[in-house]
Amino acid sequence: MDSEKLYRDYPSYLRERFGCRVQKISLDAGLTCPNRDGTLGRHGCIYCNARGSGTGAADTLTIAEQIQRAKTVLARRYKAKKFLGYFQSYTNTYAPLEHLRRLYGEALSDPDVVGLSIGTRPDCVPDDVLDHLAAVSRNHLVWLEYGLQSANDATLKRIRRGHSVAAFDDAVRRTRDRALPVCAHVILGLPGESFEDMMATARFLSSRDIQAVKIHLLYVVRGTVLEQWLNSGRHRCLTRAEYARCAGEFLARLRPDIIVQRLTGDPHPEELAAPRWAIEKQKNLQAVFHYMKEHGLVQGKHV
Repeated sequence: MDSEKLYRDYPSYLRERFGCRVQKISLDAGLTCPNRDGTLGRHGCIYCNARGSGTGAADTLTIAEQIQRAKTVLARRYKAKKFLGYFQSYTNTYAPLEHLRRLYGEALSDPDVVGLSIGTRPDCVPDDVLDHLAAVSRNHLVWLEYGLQSANDATLKRIRRGHSVAAFDDAVRRTRDRALPVCAHVILGLPGESFEDMMATARFLSSRDIQAVKIHLLYVVRGTVLEQWLNSGRHRCLTRAEYARCAGEFLARLRPDIIVQRLTGDPHPEELAAPRWAIEKQKNLQAVFHYMKEHGLVQGKHV
């Protein structure tokens, strides 16, 4: 099924910009998070384990070595010719500027790396880091990826996120003042959230100056507070059909110019506690596409 007819997808955007297949390389810089180092807390968000979405690669490989290993695999699998360095694990603006400058520079020293995506929290983007990234963006594509998760402050408190919706608004404003594009991360199926709450997040994002979204399914990772909630009956996972409805309706309330970088997550199978269907990515995408076509939905229909 051609997703381009249903929503504005990320690979097409990159191909339009660079004229070839561009693939992200997930990088682990060995950083941490204020929600784990004691600044805000020590246990992280309820869905995050000690790896913080990381691979652990920083323990044994430099950034340059991670890129070289990934390039070989991605070029063979996807015929990719250019790459984006995606600083994914933990909070990738949460370190002194000089350290960040070295990390970003190491990634960009590879001639096939045409840009960066920096995954971070909206309460961890000081102006000097944004100024540096703005300077880098003169010659490279640079995205800031902010974990909002929900536009509901009560939800953010419930999941122990440690920041407010206002912090996201502030980060977006300062980022866009420097002409850097913003990708907002949201999670569907968070504890205590209704269907209406999720749709309110879509409408919120459509009203903000963002350029992309990543939509994630809330899956339960072993060793997290959320796993405890699941085992005690405090949390119930969405079914695949429920997720397809939520994601499809979310897209229908999203401005049509916003790029959709992701429609579901990619859990590590060995870490996944529930739902087991979360690892079946293609089936999950097809479920979203089927729901949208069945209900006559396309991105932006209900904006």
